[in-house]
Amino acid sequence: MSVKIAVLGAGSWGTVLADLLANNGHEVRLWGNSAETAAEINDHHTNKHYLPDFKVSPKVVATLDLKSTLAGVQAILFVIPTAAMRIVAKQVAPILAETGAKPIIISATKGLEQNTHKRISQIIGDEFPAELAEGLVIFSGPSHAEDVATHDITSLTVASQNIGDAEWVQAIFMNDYFRLYTNDDMVGVELGGALKNVIAIGAGILHGLGYGDNTKAALITRGLAEISRLGIEMGANPLTFMGLSGIGDLIVTSTSVHSRNWRCGNALGQGQKLDDVLANMGQVVEGVGTAKAAHELAQQHHVEMPISESIYRVLYENANVQDEINKLMQRRGRREMDFQR
Repeated sequence: MSVKIAVLGAGSWGTVLADLLANNGHEVRLWGNSAETAAEINDHHTNKHYLPDFKVSPKVVATLDLKSTLAGVQAILFVIPTAAMRIVAKQVAPILAETGAKPIIISATKGLEQNTHKRISQIIGDEFPAELAEGLVIFSGPSHAEDVATHDITSLTVASQNIGDAEWVQAIFMNDYFRLYTNDDMVGVELGGALKNVIAIGAGILHGLGYGDNTKAALITRGLAEISRLGIEMGANPLTFMGLSGIGDLIVTSTSVHSRNWRCGNALGQGQKLDDVLANMGQVVEGVGTAKAAHELAQQHHVEMPISESIYRVLYENANVQDEINKLMQRRGRREMDFQR
């Protein structure tokens, strides 16, 4: 089965997924907002700013024209930062309305919208007609573009209220190094993909401070407990957090040098200032914005998330990292399986 698909977002993940789809035999148009990047992809089949050593399939066609990108496609894959999701969705929706097209909408974006705290599926629901939004497929799990680029074996989750659409997406992506599993728990998959970025910043901070593997394992495990508590309160299936978009994504994001969130935390742990870290990163660090959303959601739902709260205070209130660690360690003893605490 060969399909026409538009990939929106020419960063590292968008470029690698476009390449994967092209190599799977599909017709791929890759849309971005940089004329220089589009020209580089089309002329040299590289995207050196994001992936210095990667060769993009010559079958991938990069473009700056959104309308031509969307013409006649059977699916649209969003791979853009959370902050831009609503902006781009507002541009896509009227183009589809004008043509009457009804492609499957897929999102590989992981985050929560600032101020509204909305998940990606809710943003799409605001901007697209119900007949398109209800079939949205969320693409999430433990994956770094750099590893997929080298055909490292990768397994992800595709979640949708319409399992038929999820299975269609599963079929067009799968190959001998890329395997997908379906799930109908949109809430859990989206929250797992967003909230793990906060914990990953914490894991980077610990590494930057020189803490060892015991400490990192404790952070990841108790971080998962916090993600699960909030997710369950918001209607997620608890088992989702034991899967690829839960513990799987948390592990890879909290332990890999490819993780922007981990690298941000590592720099903070070494004493760098947040503004300097973000300025030098060159890419969006989703966990910084998500930390604020998680803090507000925890208060709204009356859920205890002490690790996430400490990370929030370090990022937004200039709290001393070591003081926050001491506070966490001096909390009164709890039962491990008490999901309310």
